[in-house]
Amino acid sequence: MSNFIFAITDNSALCSLIQNSVDKRYELEIFKDISSAFYNIFNEFPILIIIEINPERDSMINFINDIKADSLLGQIAILCIIPDDLCITKWDALLVDDYIRYSDTERELSMRIELSLLRIQRIVELNPLTRLPGNISIQKQINRRIEMHEKFSIAYADIDHFKPYNDKYGFSRGDEVIKMLGRLIFNAVRQSQQQNSFIGHIGGDDFIYIMDIELIENTSRIIVEQFDKIISIFYEQADRDKGFIESIDRRGKRTEFDIMTLSIVITHNKTRDFHHYGEISAILAEMKQYAKSIKGSSWMIDKRVT
Repeated sequence: MSNFIFAITDNSALCSLIQNSVDKRYELEIFKDISSAFYNIFNEFPILIIIEINPERDSMINFINDIKADSLLGQIAILCIIPDDLCITKWDALLVDDYIRYSDTERELSMRIELSLLRIQRIVELNPLTRLPGNISIQKQINRRIEMHEKFSIAYADIDHFKPYNDKYGFSRGDEVIKMLGRLIFNAVRQSQQQNSFIGHIGGDDFIYIMDIELIENTSRIIVEQFDKIISIFYEQADRDKGFIESIDRRGKRTEFDIMTLSIVITHNKTRDFHHYGEISAILAEMKQYAKSIKGSSWMIDKRVT
């Protein structure tokens, strides 16, 4: 795990107080604004962000919520310092892990920082459903490989039409599908590459795996083929015979959805350099959008030279 703590404030008195409150075991970096902190978040992945909240600046709220909504960055703890007269009634609109009022900072800030860091250490790094490494371990893996200048490929696997299935058959049946895919990916990757491979469960029906560049395409083909052979057993016979189910779409309309398929997109640093996770995420997101427009299961690798 990273040893960095970021603080975002342009208040000089608060800067001094934060400096005195952070234990010397951690590397503290203070930024005056969000924009100067943003790029460094991808490079250094701080374990904690301390941010002074100005309720008149929507950009601060958006920044916090975007961080916590990200499948990888969301594991970063966020401690906000708020004005004494600010009353927050809906915490789902401000996705922080803890807060402290400005007048209490001198007395309590060091304690709140320590509690936030202890809370991070207690986080279980395995997804409770699949027992595969979660976002913290994924972060470590990607950071280590980038820092060591390793050549590697990373695949993102996502089930198509999973939500309609979950809505119709229920969460317990949906969980069985997710566990099946986790086992399938784990077995295929480890059979192909036992050393220096990695399988992670981002959450929901989203998985990643990291392999040597020359091995990942064939492994992805195997995963897709096995998924297509297995998936029909998770449906009732009547739905298998029809080849689709009826469920509610995102607009609330009853719609026909095909039997679930699997989309896998792959990128690598054979022809480019990765500097931070944001680059990888952007490439995979672009490819995923295209892959999901293809009917049926598919896998594709980014062969563009940049």
